[in-house]
Amino acid sequence: SVLRKISWVCLAAVLFTHALKTLHRNWDWESEYTLFMSALKVNKNNAKLWNNVGHALENEKNFERALQFFIQATQVQPDDIGAHMNVGRTYKNLNKTKEAEESYLIAKSLMPQIIPGKKYAARVAPNHLNVYINLANLIRANESRLEEADQLYRQAISMRPDFKQAYISRGELLLKMNKPLKAKEAYLRALELDRTNADLWYNLAIVYIELKDPTEALKNFNRALELNPTHKLALFNSALLMQESGDARLRPEAKARLLHYVKEEPQDANGYFNLGMLAMDDKKDMEAEAWMMKAIRLQPNFRSALFNLALLYSQTAKELMALPILEDLLRYYPDHTKGLILKGDILMNQKKDIVGAKMCFEKILELDPNNVQGKHNLCVVYFEEQDLMKAEKCLVETLALAPHEEYIQRHLNIVRSKIASLSATEQSSLPADGTATAAAEEKKNSFQNLKEVKNEQKTTQITADNKKGHSKTKKRTEKNSMDKETHKKSTKEIKDIEKKRVAALKRLEEIERILNGE
Repeated sequence: SVLRKISWVCLAAVLFTHALKTLHRNWDWESEYTLFMSALKVNKNNAKLWNNVGHALENEKNFERALQFFIQATQVQPDDIGAHMNVGRTYKNLNKTKEAEESYLIAKSLMPQIIPGKKYAARVAPNHLNVYINLANLIRANESRLEEADQLYRQAISMRPDFKQAYISRGELLLKMNKPLKAKEAYLRALELDRTNADLWYNLAIVYIELKDPTEALKNFNRALELNPTHKLALFNSALLMQESGDARLRPEAKARLLHYVKEEPQDANGYFNLGMLAMDDKKDMEAEAWMMKAIRLQPNFRSALFNLALLYSQTAKELMALPILEDLLRYYPDHTKGLILKGDILMNQKKDIVGAKMCFEKILELDPNNVQGKHNLCVVYFEEQDLMKAEKCLVETLALAPHEEYIQRHLNIVRSKIASLSATEQSSLPADGTATAAAEEKKNSFQNLKEVKNEQKTTQITADNKKGHSKTKKRTEKNSMDKETHKKSTKEIKDIEKKRVAALKRLEEIERILNGE
């Protein structure tokens, strides 16, 4: 009976102590960090454990502490390629590129070295080949080292011909190096390895855009969307490509894709801006205004949206509504030449604010002394101020900048005729109405010539800002920042030519009337 009691006491003690140990061990399993830290207490000479603790801290964005554990892993096992790669990656996350490169170079030196002229087999862990990719991605940020980065990609491919990521990264680099044909070869090789990768089809579409082949580009965008209907970059850039094609038949599909895109990215102002540009192409002014306003609400300093909304107002006889928009534009971008021209035109023709218009045109010439349109408009301001000699000198200088522009020569002739008329009147040597008749005849001839001149610069005819639809590859996401401008659409120009010609005729008639003193 005594032995039985002792046995029960011992069994109870064992159960109790092991229950406590189990309870304590449960805390070790609370997270990856606590689990691997508990393992390190038992074995401090295992590099994998140090790396695992580092990974756990890295996942928590605690890069400083993670770096300490990765460095310890390299000290425990100096030939651990993965540990050196981890150190390099963490240095990169800390924006310490020099230290990151040094770590990657150490990892690369531990890889089997290529011996020229000698064939041999070597086992290389697939993830270790990423050292070439990581090092190349790091140094290609330096424009002077692009060839060096390309060499690293090719070295990785030579060690493993089916290394898909190496082909993808090299294709992106070759695009950056302005070698689209070689980039196309790289992406086609990657597609041989994986034809179900939507990103590859998207990147190939970018290559065709660089090769000026929009038809093939659109086919590849469509292929990417077949594989991944929510591929945001393919939705956005394919819609942009359709818009820029000028083909009215593609506009409904372009609009559908942009609507899908803004559903996926409701906070991206670029989607709403391009919907606005599509509406402008379709002459849906109210819809265009709504989209532009939504883009501006999301991004108040959106350069292209501000200018094109002001342009929309000016083209729909709402010039005074355009002024506050232009004020916002010029507050963010004081050197926006087209905005200054449009503002000056509205001030001179709608507000009759000659002083304000003059300030706009003078600002343009401070930014670009050779801006013909700004200088010509300033000449008109001088004439409005009755300073004929200054207007003549200004037009002579403008004509020297654009000797082939007939309208400048005509206006110069009118100013000189006016000067001669005033001189003759003062001297009472010529009939007062002789010059007026000549000026009227000149005006008549100028309107006859206007029908033959399609590209005259006019005060009121401002070209819409360009929003480049040039897409970026997946690695170079285009959104940031992007303040891109929209290409002129050929179809829009064709449909708008009559309206613009009428506006131009009206404006030139007003300028001719001013210059003739009527």
